[in-house]
Amino acid sequence: MSDKTFRLDVVAPDAALYSGEATFVSAQTTVGQIGILANHEPMLGELAPGGAVVLTEAGGARKALAVQGGFLSVSATTVTVLAESAQFSTDIDVAAERAALESATEGSEAFLTAKSRIRAVEAVS
Repeated sequence: MSDKTFRLDVVAPDAALYSGEATFVSAQTTVGQIGILANHEPMLGELAPGGAVVLTEAGGARKALAVQGGFLSVSATTVTVLAESAQFSTDIDVAAERAALESATEGSEAFLTAKSRIRAVEAVS
């Protein structure tokens, strides 16, 4: 993995969740999984409902966020995640989310939210 860094900002309508230097970002988009390293080609991608964003900080720490839709914007030096809603994996009760997943109708908003939260926790476990 590269040790070159880029600026990463993760924001949702209700909060700025992360702002700092990262060496890698992985996200689920509507067309598949994407990995971003420093100097990535500029692009704009739509984040998938029920997805997760995983980041590796400059110091090597990994963090994950459950993300419910939005966009991923990549420029020459910055990656911005504009999420409809997002939550850090450390704030998620996995047992409650597994129960919610079991009781929700597949494809429903509740199902996708629970799936996203479980993915985020599993990504850094």
